[in-house]
Amino acid sequence: MRDIIKKANELLTPALVMHNDITVKRAKGIYVEDVKGKRYMDFTSGIAVANTGHNHPKVVEAIKKQADALIHSGCIFYYEAVVKLSEMLKDITPPGIDMFFFGNSGTEAVEGALKLARFYTGRQGIVAFTGCFHGRTLGSLSLTSSGTRYRRKYHSLLPSVYHSPYPYCYRCFFNQKPETCGMDCYEYMERLFKHLLSPEETACIIIEPVLGEGGYVVPPMNFLKRLRKFCDKWGILLILDEVQSGMGRTGKWFASEHFSVIPDIMTIAKGIASGMPLSVIAAKKEMMSRWSPGAHGTTFGGNPVSCAAATATIEVIKEEGLLKNAAVVSKYAMKMLNKMKEKYDSIGDVRGLGLMIGIELVKKGKPYTDGIKKIMAHCLKNGLILVEAGVDKNVIRLAPPLIVTKEEIEKGLKIFENALKKAG
Repeated sequence: MRDIIKKANELLTPALVMHNDITVKRAKGIYVEDVKGKRYMDFTSGIAVANTGHNHPKVVEAIKKQADALIHSGCIFYYEAVVKLSEMLKDITPPGIDMFFFGNSGTEAVEGALKLARFYTGRQGIVAFTGCFHGRTLGSLSLTSSGTRYRRKYHSLLPSVYHSPYPYCYRCFFNQKPETCGMDCYEYMERLFKHLLSPEETACIIIEPVLGEGGYVVPPMNFLKRLRKFCDKWGILLILDEVQSGMGRTGKWFASEHFSVIPDIMTIAKGIASGMPLSVIAAKKEMMSRWSPGAHGTTFGGNPVSCAAATATIEVIKEEGLLKNAAVVSKYAMKMLNKMKEKYDSIGDVRGLGLMIGIELVKKGKPYTDGIKKIMAHCLKNGLILVEAGVDKNVIRLAPPLIVTKEEIEKGLKIFENALKKAG
């Protein structure tokens, strides 16, 4: 195991961060097994990717079957897998979202969504939100603000991009409390359009309906609705980045359903193909059909094998009732975590939708980054894999596969509680 890690460190750039010093040999369901045979519960799902669990038999079978028939198209010819997946996506995406462009990754989907918005509107301005993570390529990086480490040494970035505070109630930008909140974050955004950017010159507003890498934050229910109304008033396109929150992660196909908000464009990736590289720009045909031939393109996007995996993923989520399971198990997990919050001062906040749960750790009200390192190390030693989030890296994000049971959640959270005690 150490030999593999040593060689990886010699051959792979340190720009690629590996979260744990374990070398995995195989994975199944919610478990991964290292080369020495030790099993771990994976409460990260490979960062919200393995929503159906690792190596789900139906997904693996679909991959094998498609690989035997056709592996690559490169936009040279048509093939059934991409059409079948498009039809399935049309059924599960919000009403009116009925045309698609397939890529390989979340950042690619965001880049394409920005291009589509500018192309369709003829406008240049883009508004994003502080704390959001939209990717690391240059266009999406211009939106990403979940930490300066992603932007360091890459300026100048995309022009005409402006940021407004994300509605992060636990750490309110305006020092408000939920009971006295006057939605100052929304008012700030409106002022942005009075002082910095004319709404008539704005192509789109892009936001994560649930903050991902920025700390698993759920915004107030009416924030997105007000955003939708504002966009409608000024002819601005609303882009919802569902890369991490989509494909059942929140107990519904997409997080936007919790808010009853329909976007003009949405980006989908991570959990769509159970680990195979695939992403989607999903939009209304009215605008997508005006994207002229050659205005955007791809060589590997919509790969037949990835499309087959995605089709099987959607079927598994439906057949095994994973949306319902995510909602039910989430309630059980939140109940356990809120009890812990009453017992331990180090838990400042517990929040989430479905199996997208954030646990914010504090020490005397300040972000407890050192504590989270100790907790995660203890959990790993005892067979539980976790990953952190937040600008201060003091939020543990719970994102187990949607197949996880109450018993498995309980077992994992007991390991977590023991780690809390050990960390003091």
